[in-house]
Amino acid sequence: MALPFSRWLAVLPLALVAATCQPRRPDRLPASPADLQGTWLQSNEETRGDTLVYRPNTYKFPPSRGRTGFAIGPAGRFTEFDIAPTDGLDGHEGTWTAPDPAHLRIHLADGSTPDYMLEIVSLRQNVLELRRQQPGVAEVH
Repeated sequence: MALPFSRWLAVLPLALVAATCQPRRPDRLPASPADLQGTWLQSNEETRGDTLVYRPNTYKFPPSRGRTGFAIGPAGRFTEFDIAPTDGLDGHEGTWTAPDPAHLRIHLADGSTPDYMLEIVSLRQNVLELRRQQPGVAEVH
């Protein structure tokens, strides 16, 4: 039995909306660790909860007493930047490996910090969102 014309008019908009709806995509992950190469500084103003927000060091940050960050280089090179006693940056050299596309395992050569994981939440328009996982907590093997 065919639907009357008025019912078609009522159903048609719903069908069109349903056809255009797509499941929400997860935040974009970088295609490869090479997409993360560069120097990133924490945007304290945008950090929320356990999600840390970083921007390239060339970003025009508002004035701040200091910013932590890191540099990801080729061939597994990594430098972590802490705020130095003179408000400059104090670098700690180390290495990174990528056990999967959503994680970086960080090792600092000087042992100043135990190895840790960075979970890549998203990388969009020069905004990098990460979660730092402490040793032994939700590590990827």
